[in-house]
Amino acid sequence: MTAPGSIRKAPGTASGFGADQPERGQTALAALVAVLVDRPAGLIPGRNDVRMLDTLDRALIHALHIDGRAPFSRIAGALGVSPQTVARRYSRLRTETSLRVVGLADPHRAGQTQWMVRLTAAAGAAQDLAQALGRRPDTSWVKLCSGGTEIFAIVHTPTDATADNSLLLRDIPRTNNITAVSAHCLLHTYLGGPTKWRRSSNALSEEQKRLLCPSDPADAADAADRPNSRRLSANDDALLTALQKDGRASHAELARATGWSPVTVARRLADLQASGGIFFDVEVDAALFGANTWAMLWMSVRPAHLEFVATTLAGHDELAFVAATTGPTNLVALALCSDPADLHRYLVQRLGSLDAVQSLETTPVMRNLKAASPALSGLGPPRRPSRTPSHAG
Repeated sequence: MTAPGSIRKAPGTASGFGADQPERGQTALAALVAVLVDRPAGLIPGRNDVRMLDTLDRALIHALHIDGRAPFSRIAGALGVSPQTVARRYSRLRTETSLRVVGLADPHRAGQTQWMVRLTAAAGAAQDLAQALGRRPDTSWVKLCSGGTEIFAIVHTPTDATADNSLLLRDIPRTNNITAVSAHCLLHTYLGGPTKWRRSSNALSEEQKRLLCPSDPADAADAADRPNSRRLSANDDALLTALQKDGRASHAELARATGWSPVTVARRLADLQASGGIFFDVEVDAALFGANTWAMLWMSVRPAHLEFVATTLAGHDELAFVAATTGPTNLVALALCSDPADLHRYLVQRLGSLDAVQSLETTPVMRNLKAASPALSGLGPPRRPSRTPSHAG
């Protein structure tokens, strides 16, 4: 029997979703210091496909979480290294780990509604279907779950009731090899989006964070005085599309993408950032921080206690995402743990202590095919299959 909020798929006809010179001793010492400061990070023992982050890597990623478009000179000043070192390390992380800074619109300001979709598919077809979903410009966070037979994705649709939500209403129900669909409207995000996973943003001191915060607080007040600056419109589509691909694209690159002047690009970016119309996220494999076991947690919580439970969970280091949704389960979270035993400890000792959680379904994540940005990146190696029993939104 299909749960409320679910669609039992009828046989269909389609098979797919459609649609970047001192003395010698001093010289040797200087060279050694340079190598140590900018050395390549090591590989995790026994897992040659994953780099182990060192202190500078973690500090740089934390800095990008604070301000994804911060100049390398400002990051270097906060970290106590040269701008050249920061630039080299950033380039290496992009190439070797597929790290990417992306610019994303606030869904409400963009007139978008987010749907969390769970698809059950035939085992032999699930991966192809997930990849087809990942190629669409209206999806993010596409994952293979539950032994590879379940697909999870966030689908972005216009909030306007007259809009054509073709993926939800037509394409998915008509796709072959999908046996069941459930769709859950994302109502409120407690953790995720602009609020970062703590274990990927805990490397800097308070003083370093202060040095990296976007500069003038008066910018926000200035943007607030211009009502149109706070609203995203169709005129911003080209800018947002470019930022979804590379949140650190230069003003000149964004000017070419939009047809605007670099000065107009800079002004519009400043307005949207100051007003909260857009934010910048860092896509990076959580396994680099030791999180090898991922799981989606689908919870049913008594409505009177939903706010308390959600805000409590948002303070847990093990979670990277917490949101209220529609459907038979009304709270969902993404747990990132070191191994299955660590996940078990979290479920029993921390989550289990919350009496208001009436039921829990745990769905292991096998592979993360697409992260926060709707735009795929062609840069770097393909995303590594996450270890199981192994990313907002």
